[in-house]
Amino acid sequence: MATSSREQEARDYLEKHRIMELLNYLTSNLLFFQPDKPREYLVSLLERLRLAKITGVAFPFLMDQSNIVAMFEMMDSSNKGTISFVQYKEALNTLGLCTADEVLKDDGHGITLDKFKQEVYKRTKEICGRTRGKGSASYQTATGQLLPR
Repeated sequence: MATSSREQEARDYLEKHRIMELLNYLTSNLLFFQPDKPREYLVSLLERLRLAKITGVAFPFLMDQSNIVAMFEMMDSSNKGTISFVQYKEALNTLGLCTADEVLKDDGHGITLDKFKQEVYKRTKEICGRTRGKGSASYQTATGQLLPR
């Protein structure tokens, strides 16, 4: 069945303005931090993104090492020391560090914590290199990755 032109327009709009990436980012932060006042938290997060975009200052990457370890441990509920490739890809997607259509190579081995941390840091640095966060000692992601120009 062919997609209607209206549906295609909607998809194009969402893609052009990176709405799905923004919603994924907001949802991930909301679920990770689980604030008592979620609406106020989201408004605050959007405001910080807006200010960072206006000032050109990179927005802080909110996942530090302890957060990454906690995320891995939640996925490794059986304490095997590894997560599946599917979990790994979904985690990178949730963190905004890969796209759903990006092709990642599955070597058939489970993903260890070290590999997971290494990949998160590497991809975060790549984002920093494309943004004003370049050269920053802390891992940051710029709002340009989330908010359209």
